[in-house]
Amino acid sequence: MRILVTGDIHMEFSRLNEIISKKRPDMVICCGDFGYWPKVPWGAPLSNIKLQTAEKILWCDGNHEDHWSLRDRETDELEAGIIYMPRGSTYTLEDGRTIMFMGGGYSIDKDMRRFGVDWFPEETISTNDMMNLPDVNVDIFITHTCPVELVLDMLPHYPEKGYEPSNQALSTLWEMYKPDLWMFGHWHHYKEGVMMGTKWHALSCPGHGGRWWMWLPESKKGGK
Repeated sequence: MRILVTGDIHMEFSRLNEIISKKRPDMVICCGDFGYWPKVPWGAPLSNIKLQTAEKILWCDGNHEDHWSLRDRETDELEAGIIYMPRGSTYTLEDGRTIMFMGGGYSIDKDMRRFGVDWFPEETISTNDMMNLPDVNVDIFITHTCPVELVLDMLPHYPEKGYEPSNQALSTLWEMYKPDLWMFGHWHHYKEGVMMGTKWHALSCPGHGGRWWMWLPESKKGGK
């Protein structure tokens, strides 16, 4: 499968449609701040997304989502083929690799937002999110923000963000699973590196320019 991974979309679904139409992926994965705002007048409906060649879109939550609507959802498939991946959920690819999703992060602009309308305290990773995680081998992390170990790498690009509880939670998650690959958004800047054996990519977003999407690297295991 040709899998395209994006950073924050922030409701720029026309840009997402454009890249799907041009690159023709089989699947799309989004690293949070997808743009799920079903209750506000300015919210763009997910039905605006045109899957075209892509079979499905998998996305984790960022800090900028309607977390109460996500909490009260009746199904993870919020529109046909558009699937929310809850914190700690996994997905196994056709090549056998397992992805773990862990959304969440801190909003530095929360003072300009309204409680229960466009800001929600559930935005950061909580203790409950870290409980009852699956006992499986994880090859790939898809998260919104990064672990503590990578904050210093990202701060020069967005110094206002700093450290927050989600970073520590993700460090704990890394200690538990030690995946081969980690991809995240949130910092609106592309950067890559290796953290103690884990290759990582920070993806930008359409509104900030830079590399906001990339192909999921193919597996090097078992000749796949």
